[in-house]
Amino acid sequence: MEILCIGMSSYDVTYPLESYIKENTKIRTNYRVECGGGQANNIAYLLGKWEENVYYAGIVGNDKHGKIIKQELEKVNVNTDYMQTRQDVITTVSNIIANIKDGTRTILTYAPSNVKLEELDLNFTPDIILVDGYEYDISMQVLDKYKDKITIIDAGRLDDNTINLAKKVKYLICSKNFAEEYSKETFDFSDSNSIIYIFNKLKQDFRNNIIITLEGKGALYEKEGRIKLMPSLKVNVLDTTGAGDFFHAAFIYGISNNYSYEDSIKLACITGALSVTKVGSKKSAPSLKQVLKVFDEYK
Repeated sequence: MEILCIGMSSYDVTYPLESYIKENTKIRTNYRVECGGGQANNIAYLLGKWEENVYYAGIVGNDKHGKIIKQELEKVNVNTDYMQTRQDVITTVSNIIANIKDGTRTILTYAPSNVKLEELDLNFTPDIILVDGYEYDISMQVLDKYKDKITIIDAGRLDDNTINLAKKVKYLICSKNFAEEYSKETFDFSDSNSIIYIFNKLKQDFRNNIIITLEGKGALYEKEGRIKLMPSLKVNVLDTTGAGDFFHAAFIYGISNNYSYEDSIKLACITGALSVTKVGSKKSAPSLKQVLKVFDEYK
């Protein structure tokens, strides 16, 4: 199957610290992790690493960071024919503070306002299309053109563009924050009514297959009319950056390789969990061999 990922690229600089920084203080560290990032970019990267036939469409600047991002994708055989490198653009940069003691992270992203794909003229027909809410105009055009294909959104943030795109896809895979903000309800895991309300609110409004990622708890989905929880692995969490992206990538891999819907979610949960045990987005991408080993053992 041919897979097209449309959306954001960034250059990630991650600083692993043993506590979060305090305001109005100076922090000095001799260690940082640098690599490409961004939702659709990370998804394309893992699919390429797992030897899928994947194309990435996004934009970077003609600068050092943009060149590194492109090289990373091409190293795992991601097709970058639809990746635009522009002279008038500075590559998006994310500075990430990863609190490795409690597994939280804070991201400050510099994203120039002119980072936008100008056009996308495909010379192939994608079987699976992933959008991440960025590159709205191009994403909408592609979703409208290929309505009969497998379409997925990585809905990590709540805004009008993401909501509109989410109504176009077959699979809405969203973060816990997206689900809570959209439904205006907070998950109370001691009360099943809150879980049912949030899930059904999304199902009613978007009318597609809903998967809600719940970080360390796993993912909510529906099977045969019942809302179910696919639990996550119990791991030592260092840095959650990229975990949601790799969840999406592994789910796409499962769908592409004829795994069942439920087994695709299982594969995704394992992949996301393994990734948080290392620091840095692409640096934490697990191998397919690692994931399949756990998949076969995971009950």
